[in-house]
Amino acid sequence: MKTTIVAEIGSNWEGSLIIAQKIISECKKAGADAVKFQMWRAKDLYSEKHPDWKVIKKSELTFEKAKKLKKICDELKIEFICSVFFPEGVQFLESLNVKRFKIASRTCLLKDPFSLETLKSKANSNKPLIISMGMGGNKKKIKNIFSKNKTTFCYCISDYPLKFNKINWKKATTFDGFSDHTMGITAPILFSILKKQQNSKNILIEKHVKLPTSKGPDASTSIDIIQLSDLIHHIRIIEKASF
Repeated sequence: MKTTIVAEIGSNWEGSLIIAQKIISECKKAGADAVKFQMWRAKDLYSEKHPDWKVIKKSELTFEKAKKLKKICDELKIEFICSVFFPEGVQFLESLNVKRFKIASRTCLLKDPFSLETLKSKANSNKPLIISMGMGGNKKKIKNIFSKNKTTFCYCISDYPLKFNKINWKKATTFDGFSDHTMGITAPILFSILKKQQNSKNILIEKHVKLPTSKGPDASTSIDIIQLSDLIHHIRIIEKASF
C-alpha cells in the first residue's frame, strides 16, 4: 500500500513567505509527500466584518507568492498543491505546471461566487483531483463534472476540531482519501490500518499542519511538525506490515 501524505498548511503561513518556507521545509523533513495551500480572494468568500478579516486578507495567496512557493517546493522536491476558489487561479496554477488540484468542501456546495466556473476550469485541466465534500453537496453532479478526471474522494467532516466519535468508520473506509480534522494523529493511523486490511493499493491522507509558533484561525485545529513526523513514521510502518 502506498500512502500519499498531504500537509495542509492553509492559513498557517500567515501571509509570510519566510514562515511558509519554514513550514514547507519541516514538512519535507517529516516525510510528507505534498504541502497544500489555499488560493482565494478574501472578498469573494468573506465579509470585511468577519472577526478574522485582517488575518484572512493577509493570508491571501497571490499569484506572485504562489509562484515563489511553487519554486521552493520544486527545489525541496515536495509537491505543491492548492485548493483554488476562482477560475483565473486555476489557469495561473496551470502555467506553473502543478500536478493536481484540490477541491474544497465549500466549493462543492456551489454557493460561493465562481464555484461552478472554478470546478469546470479544473475539469478542463484534465489533471488528477482530490475532492472533499465534508459540507455536503451533490456528489452525482460533482462526479459528472469530473467524469474525465482521475479523482480521489476524501472522507471528510467539516467540524473544527472533529470529535473522534463522530467518525463513521464503515463509511470512511469506502473512500480512498481521508481529510482529517480531529485533534492528534490517532484517526489517520486507524484509517491507514483499516485500508491496509482492505488491501488498498493507494490511499491519501490530508492533515492540517503548523509550526509550534503558528497563529491564526487554522492553528488551533492543526497538528505541529513533531506530530506530523510521528504520524508519517507510523504510517510508513503500516504500509510495510503483513496482515
